[in-house]
Amino acid sequence: MQFTYSTMPSDSMDDIELKNIQLQFPSTRSMSRDDSTAHEETVETDRGPITVAVQGCKSKPAIVTYHDLGLNYISSFQAFFNYIDMRVLMENFCVYHVNAPGQEEGAPTLPEDYVYPSMDELAHQLDFVLSHFGLKQFIGFGVGAGANILARYAFRNPNKVAALCLVNCVSTTAGWIEWGYQKLNARYLRSKGMTQGVLDYLMWHHFGRNTEERNHDLVQVYKSYFERNVNPTNLALFIDSYIKRNDLNIQRDSDPGKTKESHTLSMPVLNITGALSPHIDDTVTLNGRLDPRNSSWMKASFGRISDCGMVLEEQPAKVSEAFRLFLQGEGYGKKF
Repeated sequence: MQFTYSTMPSDSMDDIELKNIQLQFPSTRSMSRDDSTAHEETVETDRGPITVAVQGCKSKPAIVTYHDLGLNYISSFQAFFNYIDMRVLMENFCVYHVNAPGQEEGAPTLPEDYVYPSMDELAHQLDFVLSHFGLKQFIGFGVGAGANILARYAFRNPNKVAALCLVNCVSTTAGWIEWGYQKLNARYLRSKGMTQGVLDYLMWHHFGRNTEERNHDLVQVYKSYFERNVNPTNLALFIDSYIKRNDLNIQRDSDPGKTKESHTLSMPVLNITGALSPHIDDTVTLNGRLDPRNSSWMKASFGRISDCGMVLEEQPAKVSEAFRLFLQGEGYGKKF
């Protein structure tokens, strides 16, 4: 892996770009709960129960994951954390996969009178997860909406979050285009289920453009998953919550050495996106709000023709290596 560090003229930040790497895809992709090495536990919160899947020995340092829209711990993280390179890392950590309400595998439709938690309330539910498992501190690993939730929690609870790995994290409110598309998606999900329009948007949201040309088999797996395994009503509620999100209200301190109170995330942050991800600009915006002394922006650019959008699926080897080096840099996992 080649790391190229470059500094923007008007902004000091680490820009890690991975080049000249040949794509490697697993021959098969399973999204079955039966293939999971995690066991599920129900955690009671102030907004109802949520499902948390625990993978590893609870005596080890904790990693808490949170998934993106249309996904859960199985479809978002199972393949990545079971990847051969991650198995070595897993010997040193215990992973707690948090599922947003009603997004877990086989979830029943939420009651009509159920008021879905806001993004702030979803972040607050993590306190109940920590209390349930007796966790004092954790490393956060989130994708998309899940990354926003973890960053939201970390900003308000800096002593409980040791480090963050954020993939395609948006730190601002929804723009008009996103708001319009997602509002329409939520409406169709409630009235008609998983329509072709919603399916196309979900594929774009996760993979970006030209996905069929990069990995046809992986595309078919996710299309089939969205059509058959997602509860459309519950997803509509999660989408509504996400597009109503408020700004994270973090900003880079102009003179970090002279201010006592940090206005941004104080823990180390690895900020990741794919070269074909539709969320590149959002990660650049987030990077400009982070402290350059403890944050790195990684754009995963794999080759000159076939790039990637969904980094955990399309390039698990390089993301796992970057995550491992990130943790080692923070004093974790010296043995792997």
